[in-house]
Amino acid sequence: MPDRTSNVAGAPTRRELLLTRICEAPREIVFQAWTTPEPLKRWWGPKGFTNPVCEIDPRPGGAIRIHMRAPDGTVYPMTGVYREIVPPERLAFVSSALDEKGKPLFEVLITVGFAARGGKTELTLRARVVMETAGAERHLAGMEQGWSQTLDRLAEEVASTRRTTGHE
Repeated sequence: MPDRTSNVAGAPTRRELLLTRICEAPREIVFQAWTTPEPLKRWWGPKGFTNPVCEIDPRPGGAIRIHMRAPDGTVYPMTGVYREIVPPERLAFVSSALDEKGKPLFEVLITVGFAARGGKTELTLRARVVMETAGAERHLAGMEQGWSQTLDRLAEEVASTRRTTGHE
């Protein structure tokens, strides 16, 4: 079934982000950081954010529910559904940022690839907006910065995990 959000030429849509990181840990550790609640809770979100709610069911059709708390105390709820889980190579999920009434402001298809690189992991994240409402613009304006900071936090988390578990 073709993806209904692709344009005819298959080129990136107006709101598509592609980021890569080299993580100082084997891909099994990096993948686990995405699919285990406790590590995910520690690194998810931009710098300074915390996650008072972090509930995941990492299987196709499983739910994601994360409430990110900004340094100013504002809570940004997010829900989603996993579409694909291929340990430790790939995962995909759709996430929805919710407004104050619990309605989706926008939906983003997140696809994450994990490639082994000599004891390290090359992580590739693609975030593609598949639906947005009129109120989404101010949130989407910070998508690149937010994901960049989030992946930086992930890299710190897995490097720390590698050191504490002896996966050198």
